[in-house]
Amino acid sequence: MNKRARAIRVAVYNHKGGVGKTTLTINLADALSHLGKKVLLVDSDPQCNLTSYLVDDDVVDSLLDDSDTPKGQTLWAGLKPVVEGSGEPRQILPIEIEKLFLLPGDIRLSEFESLLDSFWVDCAQRRVRGFRGTAALSSMVNDVAQGIDADFVFYDAGPNIGPLNRVILLDCDYFIVPAACDLFSVRALKTLGHTLRDWIGQWDGVKRFAPDGVPLLLGKPKFLGYVPQRFRIYGASMARGHSFYLGQLEKRVFSDIVEPLRKIDPSLADATMSASKLGEVRDMGVLVEEAQKQGVPLSRVKGGNVGMKQNAQETFKQIAERVEQRTSNPS
Repeated sequence: MNKRARAIRVAVYNHKGGVGKTTLTINLADALSHLGKKVLLVDSDPQCNLTSYLVDDDVVDSLLDDSDTPKGQTLWAGLKPVVEGSGEPRQILPIEIEKLFLLPGDIRLSEFESLLDSFWVDCAQRRVRGFRGTAALSSMVNDVAQGIDADFVFYDAGPNIGPLNRVILLDCDYFIVPAACDLFSVRALKTLGHTLRDWIGQWDGVKRFAPDGVPLLLGKPKFLGYVPQRFRIYGASMARGHSFYLGQLEKRVFSDIVEPLRKIDPSLADATMSASKLGEVRDMGVLVEEAQKQGVPLSRVKGGNVGMKQNAQETFKQIAERVEQRTSNPS
């Protein structure tokens, strides 16, 4: 793998579904682009929600139809040589969409994921094949990020704790946790935090004995913060149930993510609860549905509630500013 690109790599990750992960990724990336940052989006979820959001259906169909051919331009097309054992990852060209750059997803990423456990075992046995396979996605993303001179790379990770998300998180400099204000999101934090702790600890042990010259994942993702989402506002107040779970999220983020990570390495998470929250995103109802139909960030929806669009623009601008500040001045 070439020298690591200067772009800051961030995973937007929660193994629980339905927390607004893709919506957060798109709107945060858009807000960062308005701050003058060049952002590469990587649709690393085999469900391809990010690609389907940003790209017209006929283009998505064409991308998927061609992905198994020499002219393929999806993540699968780039990783296919690795899966087949015929060579290194093939560079693909990102799609430029309104100042953002996208590496399209592909349902066949699941075929690459099915090999990652065997690559992981090979790494533990100091086999070069394992390290090359484990770092294949990182290598491909790195080449694209260098080619466009990206400031940020955002992985839109799928809602699971599988081997694909393991290599994605271990490739990143930071991760962000979107969460809904409900009981299931609160409970899921424990699994998420302890899984990340285990991944980081396991990889640290593996790479200590890696052969010279093999590609290595960074292996030290820092917790950048969490974003509570999809809570309702009545008048000037948050709904009572959502307000309760918002407080629970803050406590459990600290006990289930911050503390386990700090036991491994204090630099992986800020010790103060107040620094963990990047912002809050209220339930924006039909505006989200219209944004998905139009394939645009919330603030650029044609028609719709003007006040809600302004709220969305300001909300994601504030989150983007915090991301920029915390990644440019890490603690």
